[in-house]
Amino acid sequence: MGFAKDFVWGAATSSYQIEGTGRDSGKGQNIWDVFTKEPGRVYEGHTGDIACDHYHRFREDVAYMKELGLKGYRFSIDWSRVLPEGTGKVNEKGIDFYNALIDELLEQGIEPYITLYHWELPYEIYKRGGWMNPEIVEWFGQYARLVAERFSDRVKYFFTLNEPQCFVGLGFLQGCHAPGVKAPLRDTFEMAHNALKAHGRAVQMLRAYGKQNVQIGYAPTSGMCYPEKETPKDIEAARKALFALPDDLSNWTWNVSWWSDPVILGKYPEEGMKKYEKYLPVITDEDMKLISQPIDFYGQNIYNGRCIRMGTDGRPEEVRRPAGFPKTATNWPVTPEALYWGPKFLYERYRKPIYITENGMACHDTVSQDGKVHDPNRIDFLARYLKNLKRAAEEIDIRGYFQWSLMDNFEWDKGYAERFGIIYVDFGTQERIWKDSAYWYRDLIRRNGDF
Repeated sequence: MGFAKDFVWGAATSSYQIEGTGRDSGKGQNIWDVFTKEPGRVYEGHTGDIACDHYHRFREDVAYMKELGLKGYRFSIDWSRVLPEGTGKVNEKGIDFYNALIDELLEQGIEPYITLYHWELPYEIYKRGGWMNPEIVEWFGQYARLVAERFSDRVKYFFTLNEPQCFVGLGFLQGCHAPGVKAPLRDTFEMAHNALKAHGRAVQMLRAYGKQNVQIGYAPTSGMCYPEKETPKDIEAARKALFALPDDLSNWTWNVSWWSDPVILGKYPEEGMKKYEKYLPVITDEDMKLISQPIDFYGQNIYNGRCIRMGTDGRPEEVRRPAGFPKTATNWPVTPEALYWGPKFLYERYRKPIYITENGMACHDTVSQDGKVHDPNRIDFLARYLKNLKRAAEEIDIRGYFQWSLMDNFEWDKGYAERFGIIYVDFGTQERIWKDSAYWYRDLIRRNGDF
């Protein structure tokens, strides 16, 4: 027992983080193109103008994917590359780029998985109100239609939104990501509702205009919860904690159930309807019907989790991490149990096949004197997490795993300070160097996750 024979071993990236804008490419500006030019927004003033120059080097990068033995590659389309103004006129150069990438992937035996939205909101749409404008539901739908019409003859798998918790929470609540706005709470709930409606409209359009029987999913995130001990009480406490909604309104978006219950169960969680009542927009039955358009699978980005036990008062309580608890280079806790309990609890609640759409870690990677990049911490991290995922795969329907990330890239407001890749990128020369973890992952894929 272990991973299914057809388990999808993959890696993931996003467009702004790797492509570079590509001079004379006809691309419009997105909110990150604008945000990164504002002083003090991004670490040391870094931008994604060149990033990994994947726009020009995608064939080289796909060759590495083939060498790794990847079965699937999850990438995002930059909405502003194919529709420079977000709506209307199509940029054929942008379409050509993604067509060439898709063809190259298929030629090398790698299944493309397209993410429609990994935070690349066209700036022209932002100027018209962005996620606050209810018209974005139809704009996003038309964008999804274009993607279906141009790519779905060869691409079967699509994800609609990546991490709405972050693009609403970090972009508009905390203001540390593009567009860097600290909006009123009421506005953030409106944006969240519009984003979920846009997801539903995209599902409808992908189905209506897909050239084949497309498979559609959704890729939210959040911290997972796992029990201190494998006792019924602690397991129940961890389950409750995972689907609870935060009291801290400054971080309200960081949760599972507000974003996933409407999509799969067709309703917002009652706890949230009470807790957030005074901030909520009008929510109609038609809205919920649109948001809960049937999807085929559920994606979840999982990096870490919290240890939970049942308190003496019968309520879940968080267990304090011990002194010296292991952390990544971004100071995120290393909690491999999250990749067993997270998918297990999600599957119990939502009953959809699961893909782990992102998982990985940042290390302090450097090129050693021998010219190689040694990252034993990442190998240890991946081994521990994937052993837990293997345990989950023996109990529930897990279809695939996308390692974050294929290569070092532009890490949002942290610029190039954080390295998540299994392939090292020298951002001055664009040289790619396989880290030790890339060889390790290649070998694990060959053994189909057999440790």
